[in-house]
Amino acid sequence: MAQQTVTKEDFESMLLDSFVDNDAAEGTVVKGRVVAIEKDLAIVDVGLKTEGRVPLKEFGQAGRDGTITVGSEVEVYVDRVENAVGEAVLSREKARREESWVKLEEKYNANERVEGTIFNQVKGGFTVDLEGAVAFLPRSQVDIRPIRDIAPLMNVPQPFQILKMDKRRGNIVVSRRAILEESRAEQRSEIVQQLEEGQVVDGVVKNITDYGAFVDLGGIDGLLHVTDIAWRRVNHPSEVLTIGETIKVQIVRINHESHRISLGMKQLQADPWEGIEAKYPIQAKFTGRVTNITDYGAFVELEPGIEGLIHVSEMSWTKKNVHPGKIVSTSQEVEVVVLEVDPDKRRISLGLKQTLQNPWEAFAEKNPVGSTIEGEVKNKTEFGLFIGLEGDVDGMVHLSDLDWQKSGEIALDDYNRGDMVQAKVLDVDVDKERISLGIKQLAADGLADSGASDGTGLRKNAVVTTEVIEVNDGGIEVRIADSEVTAFIRRADLSRDRNDQRPERFSKGEKVDARITQYDRKTGRIQLSIKALEIAEEREAVANFGSSDSGASLGDILGAALKGRDDK
Repeated sequence: MAQQTVTKEDFESMLLDSFVDNDAAEGTVVKGRVVAIEKDLAIVDVGLKTEGRVPLKEFGQAGRDGTITVGSEVEVYVDRVENAVGEAVLSREKARREESWVKLEEKYNANERVEGTIFNQVKGGFTVDLEGAVAFLPRSQVDIRPIRDIAPLMNVPQPFQILKMDKRRGNIVVSRRAILEESRAEQRSEIVQQLEEGQVVDGVVKNITDYGAFVDLGGIDGLLHVTDIAWRRVNHPSEVLTIGETIKVQIVRINHESHRISLGMKQLQADPWEGIEAKYPIQAKFTGRVTNITDYGAFVELEPGIEGLIHVSEMSWTKKNVHPGKIVSTSQEVEVVVLEVDPDKRRISLGLKQTLQNPWEAFAEKNPVGSTIEGEVKNKTEFGLFIGLEGDVDGMVHLSDLDWQKSGEIALDDYNRGDMVQAKVLDVDVDKERISLGIKQLAADGLADSGASDGTGLRKNAVVTTEVIEVNDGGIEVRIADSEVTAFIRRADLSRDRNDQRPERFSKGEKVDARITQYDRKTGRIQLSIKALEIAEEREAVANFGSSDSGASLGDILGAALKGRDDK
């Protein structure tokens, strides 16, 4: 037989082929055969140049009970083809892990559950064995609610949901909570299908918050809002409910998409607002308890479930800009008057001040016009004095009513806050809550001194000549000629023409004619108007010099009238 000659080229080719095969084998799972068992190691031949040694414990139960024998076929992972001592480095554990990764990726892509076992606790969570692959279970993904003792869940096969996989880094993140939430959602859906709006059920109070309570209806929670606990005002649910208490509730509303259920307790009781208008007629008086105070008023409970609001404007006749808390206090019993009832909006407007007599009415009854009163100067302003009167009301003395002989601004300097003064009541306007007083009216009547009260001089509608003594934004103060009588002509009475109703067009010392529009000898009060004089002169001119069908214009008529007046 001829000896076959191996050339150098053939040897190199065979060597390269062996390297290629070796490289292809590394990092893969291959089948091998157990050729020997030495103590706790199995010698496995995988078709490489040399065998490899695999610890029997890596074969799991099969390795421990001796079912791995010489001749058994096994799958192992080729870590390295040859190590420092010339042996193949094989691993059954890595082979199992590779098998698991393939299966897990399939289930992950299909969004299927996997089974695993929690076997160790690490920082931030736990490790889970997924048939050879190790996954991380974050602590927040263990259960729907935080659990203190994880021991009952350790080493127990149970389902998990894969949240994330990264084979390059060897990371798998799983969740047990996702499984529980899915199961819970299924249970909730079944329970919701059995419930109906308006149904009355028993539930257990699970949790209490500021805005209400969560009630367990047997596998699903419903929210009992604080406003649905009782018809009366409930400041906090804990006033009525306790955790663990069994209560009867009505299902008010069901959202089948979100599985949210709204509950009510007050709906099981009679609505106190039915027939409310008959129970609380307008202007009737009732006694109630103050339940809440706000910046805009106070709420008063008239009966359980019925509250009315006393607006801040209805709390006091005289205290206008005071916080309601300065007038009433919480839990105080108060008498109120019903002002308005709106059954549709469930609102009742109440009044507190209406239970007391209007102090302006009381003042007018006790102090009629012309009577003399005494009070303290509460305030000085540019237009007069405010006098504190009985009943916690104020009266005003206008500048023109301070003195017969002095101008208002000069006379004002004679008074200071805190001075006790006497004055005469000139007018009381209950609706506008105003009291007009006069100090000069207590002195001798300036008109009488002037000799013009004989019926031919000063009287209502008479025309007088005056001298301007003061000019201010509100009008002008004048003194009637040949007397010490002063009066104030308001801005609106300075002219018929609105453009000429400007006080600044008059100067101090100027002579001005005006008409007496009001004169009360009893109070000594006199009112003058330039506007009234202009209107009267116009009417007189029309009557004397023309008519609407004479062909003369109003300008012609007035011109003739004024000329005739100047000629006199």
